[in-house]
Amino acid sequence: MNTETCDPAESAALREIFASRPEAVPPAGWEAVRAFEAEHGIVLPEPYRTFVAEVCDGLRAGPPSYGLLPFARMPSDWGAGRPERLLAEPFPLTGAWLWAEDEEELSEEEFDARTDPVYDHGSLVLGTDGCGMYWHLVVTGPQRGHVWLIDENGAMPFGTRPGGSPMPGTPGFAGWAAHWAQGRSWFADA
Repeated sequence: MNTETCDPAESAALREIFASRPEAVPPAGWEAVRAFEAEHGIVLPEPYRTFVAEVCDGLRAGPPSYGLLPFARMPSDWGAGRPERLLAEPFPLTGAWLWAEDEEELSEEEFDARTDPVYDHGSLVLGTDGCGMYWHLVVTGPQRGHVWLIDENGAMPFGTRPGGSPMPGTPGFAGWAAHWAQGRSWFADA
């Protein structure tokens, strides 16, 4: 997965999936993308960067269930009083983490201190499947360019990983979008 240069084949596939949809939000343009990146001290990973600048900046139909958000917006159910989102801080995970499998007994404060960065550091929220299930595109750290599902149960990456994955598919934004466009379930056992 190349997050530095937009692969023309990925860009063409994303155009095919999104550009013809009448409900697609027009692209944001390069000026808006560069301003957002400067404000947050990041560079969006490819092909998402080119996608929002040239193809589409949101789609009510999805992915996910409640729509693909414009790149600078948060879902309406994100909630008030949450910690500041720090996109330039590296996303803290490199592998799936299911909260219930963590054997440590943590106080609510300790739990929040460990999980808040998972929600708020190094990722852009792509949208929600409802019920607190948020899809994130990692923009900084070792998982840059990967799409993760983060919810009340934990966090896991979308896409094939060594040893299998509960969410098999081609990693990255283009793979995630193509998976959705094919009408496939996110989970292997569904």
